[in-house]
Amino acid sequence: MSEIKRKRCAVYCRVSSDERLDQSFNSIDAQREAGMSFVESQKDEGWELAPDFYEDPGFSGGNMERPGLKRLLKDIQAGKIDIVVVYKIDRLSRSLADFSKMVEVFDHYNVSFSSVTQQINSATSMGRLMLNVLLSFAQFEREVSGERIRDKIAASKRKGMWMGGPVPLGYIVKDRLLLIEPQEGELVQRIFEQFIDNKSTTQIVKDLNQQGIQTKKQKSFCKQGIYKILHNRAYIGEITHKGESFPAQHERLISQNLWDEAHAILASDKRLRNRKTWERKDKHDFLLRNIAYTEDGDLLIPTATKKPNGKVYRYYVINKKLHMGAETSQSWNFNADQLETGVMEKLLEYLRSDHMVDKYWEQIQKINPGIDEPQAVMLLFRRTAELWNQFFPVMKIAIIQSLVKRVTVRHNGAEVLMRYEALGDFVKAITSKDSRLHIEVLEVA
Repeated sequence: MSEIKRKRCAVYCRVSSDERLDQSFNSIDAQREAGMSFVESQKDEGWELAPDFYEDPGFSGGNMERPGLKRLLKDIQAGKIDIVVVYKIDRLSRSLADFSKMVEVFDHYNVSFSSVTQQINSATSMGRLMLNVLLSFAQFEREVSGERIRDKIAASKRKGMWMGGPVPLGYIVKDRLLLIEPQEGELVQRIFEQFIDNKSTTQIVKDLNQQGIQTKKQKSFCKQGIYKILHNRAYIGEITHKGESFPAQHERLISQNLWDEAHAILASDKRLRNRKTWERKDKHDFLLRNIAYTEDGDLLIPTATKKPNGKVYRYYVINKKLHMGAETSQSWNFNADQLETGVMEKLLEYLRSDHMVDKYWEQIQKINPGIDEPQAVMLLFRRTAELWNQFFPVMKIAIIQSLVKRVTVRHNGAEVLMRYEALGDFVKAITSKDSRLHIEVLEVA
């Protein structure tokens, strides 16, 4: 008689709500015991429990962002699991798309799937069919439940009821009703009045932070936070839902006149900003957008100013300066032309480097099996560097964004971190006529 092959079984448990989890015996415990008993019942088939349990208490089955599930998939990929056991299919997932992704992983690593109560095994074609049928119903149930909840929230908001979420500054919640908190209410009044007086959110942020006044979450105020306060219709006694406003059951905090004055200024400022944005559109784009940082890790935001003589000056400004005022950071503005030129020179140096192609040749050829000579890629990179100044800005941006992972700006220069893992994809892009990175580098004289 041939020896029965040992099959390591992982029991996965999940419950959406964290209620009653503090009980001495809860739903997770019940699922775990049922899974263990099921594995024990299949002992003659070689089934045995894996040394670890995989549990997600208080996590939805509508997505894969679950620590227990991630650990399970990681152990499957490490070859530690042969069978996944759950109490019911919807414990593993309530999404067909997510379940399909999991099945791909299971198939790739020769792992099967079994349910305690539904007696389904993914190792058979009939089992797979039943899995998909049952999972379709699980997803349908989840979507119907979500629709019911959304409809209830919409109906409640139309009646002016507070339905949860971050409590606005100036209010507290009692019996699901917003009540004015006097001290915070005075602060909200002050913010509106000061904005009307000096029309500057930067000055408001500066004054509040200098006085040590913090938000509800005990954090320093920033310009975005002030704008949210100025646009929050809860302060005029309204509840909003999907762009509509309804009379609220709570008391208003700001008079209509004060609100109208503030929003007249905001509307005027918005028109000015839109005009400036339109003037700058496509003329002063930035090569290092979203990839340039200070050595302290602060993102550098591109900005441009136009002088009366018509000359445009481009800079990268530290994020804190734009959102919390100039005095929040000791760093200065970085000249965009100088910074971008330095990064471009470093990139072109990489493209001219034959050593780089040799070092990452295996990775490049894996994505481009049709190219069997490193010299062809070296020529491609060199020609890209030679033709750099002939490229339109949009092409330069696409190349830099695809090959540069991060630029760290220091007082004495900039450090460029390359996406070496993207070299193969870059070669594929510039040799594909369907790609916007396509460059006819071999045909240009």
